[in-house]
Amino acid sequence: MSRRTVAVIFGGKSTEHEISVISARAVAAQIDTREFSVRPVYIDRNGRWYGGACAEEILGTDLAALLRSSEPEAASSRLESITNSHGSELFDFSDFQQRTDVAFLVLHGSFGEDGRIQGCLETFGIPYTGCGVAASAIAMDKAFTKLCASAAGIAVADGLNILSSDYLPDPGKTCREVEAKFQWPVFVKPASLGSSVGITKVHNAGELQPALDKACQLDTKVLVEAAISGREIEVAVLGNDDPLASVPGEIVPGSEFYDFEDKYIRNSAKLFIPARISEEETAAVRSAALAVFKALGCRGLSRIDFFLENGTGRFILNEVNTIPGFTDISMYPMLMAATGIEFPELVKKLLHFAMESAAATDN
Repeated sequence: MSRRTVAVIFGGKSTEHEISVISARAVAAQIDTREFSVRPVYIDRNGRWYGGACAEEILGTDLAALLRSSEPEAASSRLESITNSHGSELFDFSDFQQRTDVAFLVLHGSFGEDGRIQGCLETFGIPYTGCGVAASAIAMDKAFTKLCASAAGIAVADGLNILSSDYLPDPGKTCREVEAKFQWPVFVKPASLGSSVGITKVHNAGELQPALDKACQLDTKVLVEAAISGREIEVAVLGNDDPLASVPGEIVPGSEFYDFEDKYIRNSAKLFIPARISEEETAAVRSAALAVFKALGCRGLSRIDFFLENGTGRFILNEVNTIPGFTDISMYPMLMAATGIEFPELVKKLLHFAMESAAATDN
C-alpha cells in the first residue's frame, strides 16, 4: 500500500514561532515513515509559505540550542537568513492540496491555534490533527474558555475582561476598576496568546498600568485574574468521541510563575509525573479535564491546565491548549508517555484521529 503524505505545518505569525519550529522538528522525527511520507511546510513571520529545500533546512535547524544559548535572538536571525536565501521559491497551493493526505499542525498561538488555519485546511479538504474551527477559536480565547468551563460546572478564577480600545483612551479608569474588584496580587494576561507570552504577575497598584500596557500591545482583549494560591496540575487529553485523560503532571515553576523563559530558555521548572496528589484528586482532575475537553467540543488533543487551590482542595481551570508544545521538555508528550503512549505511537494516533474526524465530517 502506498504511503500517505503528511504535511507538517509549522512556524507561523505568532510570538511562539520558534517554539513551533522546535516542536515540528520533534514531531517529524517520530512519524513512521513506513506508513507516511513527511512533507514539511514552513510559514514565516509574515505569513509566507515555504516548502521544499527551505522548509527542510528550517526543520533541520536546532533552534532549541540557540534559544538556550546566551543570545536567544540568534534563533530568529537564523530563521531569517534561511528564508532570505530561499526567497525566490514559490509555494504551490494547488500541488499542496492534491498531494497532501493529512496535515500535522504544529502552529502554536495566533494564526495556528485559533481556528484560522483549521478553516483553511477544511476549505482545501485536507484532514488535520487537533481541534476543529470552533473549539480552536474558543480555547484560544481565555475569556471564552472560562465561560464554557463555568457552564460545565468547572471552577474558574474570578476575572475581569478588558478591551484595549476601552483601556487605551483612559488607563486610569481601568486601573481603578481593577483595584476596586481585586486584592493583590493579580495576573494580567493577553486573552489569546499562549506559552505565557505577555503575562505579568502584579503585586501592587504601581505595577498594574505597565502590565496592562504590555498586554494591550499584544492583544485587543486582556484578562485580569485573581491569583490562585495553589499547585499547577496539567492533564493531557487524547482522542475524539471517547477521549483518554492522561495521568496528571505537576509543575513547580523556577520563578514566580511558569513563564516563557522558564518553559523554553532557563528550563528551571521542576516537573513531577505523576503529580504529587492523592488517588481521589487524580481521579477528580482527570474527570475535570475530560469535562472541559467535551464542553469546548475539542477533538484529537488538548492539554488542560488547572490549579489545585490551597486550603479548599478545588481544581480551578487555568487554560486549555489545543496545540500544546511537542518539544523535548513539553508536558503533553511526557504525560502521554507516562500513561503508556510513547511519542511515536502518540504521533501515529493523532494522524489517525485526524483522518477519522475528517471522515466523520464528510459523512
